[in-house]
Amino acid sequence: METFGLLMEGFAGALTPMNLFWVVLGCLLGTAVGVMPGLGSSMAVALLLPMTFALEPTAAFIMFAGVYFGGLFGDSTMAILMNTPGQASAIASTFEGHRMAQDGRAAQALATAALGAFIGGMVASVCVVLLAPVLAEFSTRFGPAEYFALALFAFVATSSVVADSVLRGLASLVLGLGIAVVGIDAVTGTERFTMGSPQLFDGIPLVTVTVAILALGEVFHVASRVRRKHEDLRIRRTGRPWLSRAEFREAAPAWLRGTAIGLPFGIVPVGGSEVPTFLAYSAERRLDRRRANPQFGRGAIRGLAAPEAAGNSTTGMAMGALLTLGLPVSATAAIMLAAFRQYGLQPGPLLFDRSPDLVWALLASFFIAMIVLLAINLPFAQLWAKLLLIPKHYLYAGITLFCGLGIYATTGAVFDLLMLLGIGVLGFLMRRYGYPLAPLMIGMVLGPLAETSLRDALLSSVGDPAVLVSTPITWVIYGILAIMLAFSVRAAVVRRTRQDV
Repeated sequence: METFGLLMEGFAGALTPMNLFWVVLGCLLGTAVGVMPGLGSSMAVALLLPMTFALEPTAAFIMFAGVYFGGLFGDSTMAILMNTPGQASAIASTFEGHRMAQDGRAAQALATAALGAFIGGMVASVCVVLLAPVLAEFSTRFGPAEYFALALFAFVATSSVVADSVLRGLASLVLGLGIAVVGIDAVTGTERFTMGSPQLFDGIPLVTVTVAILALGEVFHVASRVRRKHEDLRIRRTGRPWLSRAEFREAAPAWLRGTAIGLPFGIVPVGGSEVPTFLAYSAERRLDRRRANPQFGRGAIRGLAAPEAAGNSTTGMAMGALLTLGLPVSATAAIMLAAFRQYGLQPGPLLFDRSPDLVWALLASFFIAMIVLLAINLPFAQLWAKLLLIPKHYLYAGITLFCGLGIYATTGAVFDLLMLLGIGVLGFLMRRYGYPLAPLMIGMVLGPLAETSLRDALLSSVGDPAVLVSTPITWVIYGILAIMLAFSVRAAVVRRTRQDV
């Protein structure tokens, strides 16, 4: 009851006209920035950070929360319509969401994403309010061995499930890991795969790879096929901007499963919502393969619903981890941690005692932001879908322009534009020859975490590899992985047997 009373006081503070204005403004800004290729909520918060010195802390953080959640909505919009996610957390939504758009179901795909984000965000907000202490204690049990097991689980699951060919999936994963290790080794200071170029000493930025592989590669792919008369490259649209009862029933279990997958990742520092979105997509695809009529690869609504719910549930829990532990588990949370320090505040358990008005108003604003974003995105799903009416030569020229502007705004270096072009050609070749993109992206995202965790675990055990399987959490992770691999092998054998017959 005490928690409920504090939350009601937070709503009283957050629902003042001025604070409500900052929530709405943050949601609009986050959504607007999210639809720009190469930008995202972290970029928006970073750009707005110097502008908030004149605001009092509660107003500033309420606006930041709106930007944080709004950025995810905007990322998903462009991922679905243009196959161009604003940041890595929306990559998994492109696989089935963009196929839905190509099949004339753009408005339904956007509605699915909006509802999934709303459900995931609302459940996460409730969990932050009620279960933050318990979940924070659970996150402290993760050490280097657990992080490595988690990364390995994501590698194997993504490579074997997303790809029709396991060998091609593994090849794509190795390519992503290779990109991730370019730069200066943080432990030894040794140059790795830089070819003596100073511009590569800091590595290849994830945002450059994401935009090049998914956006620019798609532009090249479309351009290469535009003169093929037997290919219908137009993205059709339908007039129905809502989900039918059958579509809602189909998506509902995936929303719930995605939310459940995303919640724990909000308190485990694995880089944000990229990992749970991939795992949610992989779980739905694995379930789809057990059906008599598999839908994945043809615009499966569950393949979009689960990642959207997972991404927003992770984001909501990440804010809880930041407030209760002072632990930033994503780039945006790290920037918000800097914003807290800008105001002389230190997130953690003491923040709830020293600044209860700020904390509970911020927690209340999570619920408000979810409602505002649903009100912004759901009714306008059909309006967003009209972006597809833009002639293709203008549309993809604009995407190319925004790709370049987004990368140049991030780094300010011409070299990164050349790197964008080179990796974009790689993305085109992968599409041309049927190599999956998801394993490359997950290798790029989790490669540094896996490497660092493996090194730390072996250093702590003086080189004894048994440390990697020395805790109950690692046993559970590897056990689930073994079961998944067994089912994959069995499914492959069954398919081969049916083909032979």
